Amino acid sequence: MSLSPNILGALCALVAVASPLAVAAPTDVPQPGVLGGPPGGGAVPGEADLVQMLKVVDDRQANTGDYRSIAYLEQKEKGKADTAFEVVFYRRDADDKLMILFTKPKTEAGKGYLRVDKNLFLYDPTVGKWERRTERERIGGTNSNRQDFDESRLAVEYTPKFVAMEKLGKHDVTHMTLSMKEGVDVAFPTVELYIDKDGNILKREDKALSGKLLRTTYYPKWNRIYSESKKGDVYIPGEIRIFDEVEKGNSTLIQIRETDLRPLDANLFTKAWLESKSR
Repeated sequence: MSLSPNILGALCALVAVASPLAVAAPTDVPQPGVLGGPPGGGAVPGEADLVQMLKVVDDRQANTGDYRSIAYLEQKEKGKADTAFEVVFYRRDADDKLMILFTKPKTEAGKGYLRVDKNLFLYDPTVGKWERRTERERIGGTNSNRQDFDESRLAVEYTPKFVAMEKLGKHDVTHMTLSMKEGVDVAFPTVELYIDKDGNILKREDKALSGKLLRTTYYPKWNRIYSESKKGDVYIPGEIRIFDEVEKGNSTLIQIRETDLRPLDANLFTKAWLESKSR
């Protein structure tokens, strides 16, 4: 039996409440009237309030130093056997660095993505070649793309507009529409975002310029880890569930199973380093 996105959203939101790994925001981050809903319980938040909310979301997920995570990806496609991958992704948020390295299965090991400046490149060790990819690139053929592994830059890339205060499961959420800023390269020009009062994204709907819904993403679990470089907590989605709204029945599960915020090799974010992993 298939569930509608609304029902799935409610279920995912309930998981976040029930899970011992789900976290609440530190009391010193949210500001009354910004993350807690319309000021005074009635006024509609203005653009400045929404931008501040996005900045809090971005800051919670950012680390001033380096970032390494191991993730399990499971892809379901209608009429096909399920596929699974293990990847390690590395970030250096201060310099906008990102690398995604496939480690399992053996047939995919050594394949990887590297962002150089604003360009995303794919390396295929079977042919020893690099190819430039777009922001819409499906990582490993899954429904995921670069933004699912990268740092959050919502306040930099989008302009928000308030829609409504709504319920998602038992959660009170702020629903806003994000429109891509001019000159910014993103996978999806329009986004419907649902953020709880603590600053956690619970649901995201990615759309084309035409308004067509392309995919829906749920974040049922958020974890946090203390960063020595940041001198504070970094918030990490423990699980991401992505549903393809064009090819119904296709979906991707991402489980982030291990995160390390210690410094990485200075030369890691290079083509030479990635090529060396397949030798």
